[in-house]
Amino acid sequence: MIGLALGSVALHAQDNSKRGRKYKSPPPTSRIEVTVLRDVNGKPIENAAVVFHPMVEGKDQGNMELKTNEDGKTIIDVLPIGDTVRLQIIARGFQTFGQDYKIDKAEMAIEIKMKRPGEQYSIYKDHSDAAKPADPAKDKPADPAAKPDSSQPAPK
Repeated sequence: MIGLALGSVALHAQDNSKRGRKYKSPPPTSRIEVTVLRDVNGKPIENAAVVFHPMVEGKDQGNMELKTNEDGKTIIDVLPIGDTVRLQIIARGFQTFGQDYKIDKAEMAIEIKMKRPGEQYSIYKDHSDAAKPADPAKDKPADPAAKPDSSQPAPK
């Protein structure tokens, strides 16, 4: 009877494969360094908001925001390799930047040059010059060596 009890305990101890949670290791992540610079002179922009939007099948899965240091740099190392991330950069006095990046390497370096804002479009300004197509006949300079067409009567 003792042998039967020990045998059932030993059998029960070997059948632990169906119990408990199985450990699933996290996917490998990439180290991404983002550098934010001024477009005009290449100087770093401090305290710019760098927002990472992880994308899964084209849908935004939330965001993570970091600020740049005095060198205009920020580093993130939690995004899985193989994912897509939408990078958005917001800095006071500059145009907002946004672009999608495929994370395909263990280490990536992204350099962004921020531009100053352009002039806003106004409905109160005359934009007729921009809307007209160019007329090549008007833009062509007159050729002084060209002879008058003999099929046309001469002006009197």
